[in-house]
Amino acid sequence: MTLLNVVDVEATCWAGEPPPGQRSEIIEIGLCVLDLVSLERLEKCSLLVRPEHSEVSAFCTQLTGLTPEKVAAGIPFREACEILRREFSSESRPWASWGDYDRKQFERQYGGEVRYPFGSRHVNAKQVYASGYGLRRRGMARALQRKACMLEGIHHCGADDAWNIAALIARMVRDGVWSREDRGQAASSIL
Repeated sequence: MTLLNVVDVEATCWAGEPPPGQRSEIIEIGLCVLDLVSLERLEKCSLLVRPEHSEVSAFCTQLTGLTPEKVAAGIPFREACEILRREFSSESRPWASWGDYDRKQFERQYGGEVRYPFGSRHVNAKQVYASGYGLRRRGMARALQRKACMLEGIHHCGADDAWNIAALIARMVRDGVWSREDRGQAASSIL
């Protein structure tokens, strides 16, 4: 069985610039495990993460549905990264996200006592989609619509978005556009 972790994060956000002293932090890590042979989505997980240097704004709640109270009950980022390593083999298993935002957000946030939870085998599924179908890069919801896939769950919910991105990746595998060449650095370890 060849597994891929599909990850989507939600982070603190504001209608404009962050308030003084605050910065964007991960508040939800959504993950779906996709079997690249059977193309089955095997597991869906949501880890709520308590921010340390920011607060959930009304704009953020409207976008993600995550309230300050919900994320206050979350776990520290360090613990979330440990869960990714322990329960989802994140250091050894290839992973994908829709664009580079998720990867860059993890890179910005790790450090100090927190070890980066992933190995180097990241696939930008949005880039593979655009090059594979000869289209411009689209948001996940528009890509689902274009491929006649239903959006399952709530958009901007990390776990639901990871689930939907995994469906798009499965579609790309079926259509033959998720090839070793397109995957670049993850090529030799995925199929």
